[in-house]
Amino acid sequence: MKVLSMIQPWATLLVQGETLYETRSWKTRYRGPLAIHASQKVHKQDCKYEPIRSLLAKNGYTEQNLPTGVILATCELTNCYQVIDANHTSAILDCGKVVTGDDFLLGDYSPGYFAWEIAGFRLLKPYIPVKGKLGLWEYSIGEELMI
Repeated sequence: MKVLSMIQPWATLLVQGETLYETRSWKTRYRGPLAIHASQKVHKQDCKYEPIRSLLAKNGYTEQNLPTGVILATCELTNCYQVIDANHTSAILDCGKVVTGDDFLLGDYSPGYFAWEIAGFRLLKPYIPVKGKLGLWEYSIGEELMI
């Protein structure tokens, strides 16, 4: 299965459904099953800012108890859109969708960046401890864990 490593708190916010998109400076042609890995790094300062702090708290997390070094969930990467325009409160994607609210606040919607549309999260319990990598990488996840 393809895996995407993300720094915390962004990995947890994504898998908890607080945003529809993961933003990246690079696009992918890949579509299909994807696992989300939380890297060892936590941006502790980001965890203190609103709305991040409240969104984490709503799901029972603080900067101290975010899981790291584990695969958190599986999902589907359904699309990859380029950001064509943005201001301080919204962004326009090349498909015509407008991104606002928490989706906008939880990503980097600089023009030229890409919004990966991700859906259908299945949280793993227990999480799978594994060292992450840059880019999309492969890991074999047993089907029994994807329920």
